[in-house]
Amino acid sequence: MTGLHRIEMTEAEAGERLDRALARHLPALSRSRLKALIESGNLKDGSGATITEPAQRVKPGDAFYLSVPAPAAAEPEGQAIPLDVVYEDADIIVIDKPAGMVVHPAPGNPDQTLVNALIAHCGASLSGIGGVRRPGIVHRIDKDTSGLLIAAKNDAAHHALSTAFAAHDIERAYRCLVWGLPSPKAGSIATLIGRHPGNRQKMAVVARNGKEAVTHYQVLKAFGLGAALVECRLETGRTHQIRVHMAHIGHPLIGDPAYGRASPARKAQLSETARAAALAFPRQALHAAILGIHHPRTGVFMSWESPDPRDFVTLEASLGAK
Repeated sequence: MTGLHRIEMTEAEAGERLDRALARHLPALSRSRLKALIESGNLKDGSGATITEPAQRVKPGDAFYLSVPAPAAAEPEGQAIPLDVVYEDADIIVIDKPAGMVVHPAPGNPDQTLVNALIAHCGASLSGIGGVRRPGIVHRIDKDTSGLLIAAKNDAAHHALSTAFAAHDIERAYRCLVWGLPSPKAGSIATLIGRHPGNRQKMAVVARNGKEAVTHYQVLKAFGLGAALVECRLETGRTHQIRVHMAHIGHPLIGDPAYGRASPARKAQLSETARAAALAFPRQALHAAILGIHHPRTGVFMSWESPDPRDFVTLEASLGAK
């Protein structure tokens, strides 16, 4: 999409906002990107005058010339880190993320992240998100959660995926191992989730000033009354949603350092072998197993499933030990 583009307005576009009309002619660029280009002085009219007002109304026959600069160099830098690529095309890439990998660079994790790895892996196929050659991350999974994550490789795909996630038009299913056996064995948890009032690093179910959060769960396998394998399907995608919701109903995730404390009575429901394995598990037992989307370019529904990682499978086997 780099270079100079000539766009001529049609009768059907009379009176429409300039940035909206341009988006129809240039579908590879999101409206927000076009607005930024206009405000940065990259658009001229037929007389050569610079146009800087995205809300300007257009007339039939108006001609505009848009200069789209090459994407700026990526920040952060790309790093050659092995990735388990489940699917990739010109618009999207789906990764099966291992536990222990941070998604975004942040204080304490400045590099060796999924974003660094994607920049190196995708290279020139990243056409720019907001004018910067970087992957468009539209959802995250915690550092110590494993499983499927999708990223956009261009501005249009990023906009389409962001819209789909905001509209909850995404299929997401997680598998987790929890303390105890939920009753009933299937149900929905609907609450508000916000910052924990006593610890800003944690989330919590709150009575007000939170965001709506809905999780649908189903027990897939019970290990007596001491533990269970549960599938959780997200209707919304709040920070730590599954971890908070399962703890809220009294069945925190095994290994969860923030929300996973089990009572002595709950621990006593497991055999000595199973109890030892659960207490030694070094991360929250949570895996992003299923991801489904409508492709941002074709509209075709696509779905991927990730098998449970080795540590998860080993823990599940140990929980069944007598």
